[in-house]
Amino acid sequence: MRPVREQLEHDRVIRLVQARWRRRYQVGINVGNEQAAFVGHAGAPLYPDLVLWSGERGRRVEGVVEVETAESVNNMEALAQWAPFGRLRTPFYLYVPNGSVDTARRLIAENNITVSEVWSYYLIGDQMRFTLVYKAPVAARPAPRRRTPARSRRAAVTRRKTSVRRPAKTARKARRPRRGRRAGVRSRRPARKASRTTARARKRR
Repeated sequence: MRPVREQLEHDRVIRLVQARWRRRYQVGINVGNEQAAFVGHAGAPLYPDLVLWSGERGRRVEGVVEVETAESVNNMEALAQWAPFGRLRTPFYLYVPNGSVDTARRLIAENNITVSEVWSYYLIGDQMRFTLVYKAPVAARPAPRRRTPARSRRAAVTRRKTSVRRPAKTARKARRPRRGRRAGVRSRRPARKASRTTARARKRR
């Protein structure tokens, strides 16, 4: 149980957080002893301070919010409230006073509680300010593997088979034409022989 002054501050922060989240979701709140919005199974319901629903017909739960005061940031509250909210499949947002941030982070680490975001709130004059002090890293999802149809697989197999290089046939050596027997070129040797025979015939004469 909180003191009256802290309970009033707690309810005020809940309504301010409700106004912030109303821009994106439908928000249900549990102020004081009210239990209007719950999550989980009907047999074992959980009543966070705020429940965030999507604007669709199914009203899918998009997150739960718990607001704490300086008195409620302790190990008992962490085990009784934070741990069950962290085991849900929806994001869990925790709001704590500015002076209790270090204590809240220590309790989260010691009890291995899954928290999506931790916000601090503090007063400046009459205005309440909110600051994001922790955000859980987003795990990278592996890209889905595309299934190739049977036809494309067969085509890939045939391509692999045809792409295997066969030893190239040795080309036959082209026969070099003998000297003087090329097309259009007259042989010079018969001409020399004719000149020699004519010279011998002249000598005999």
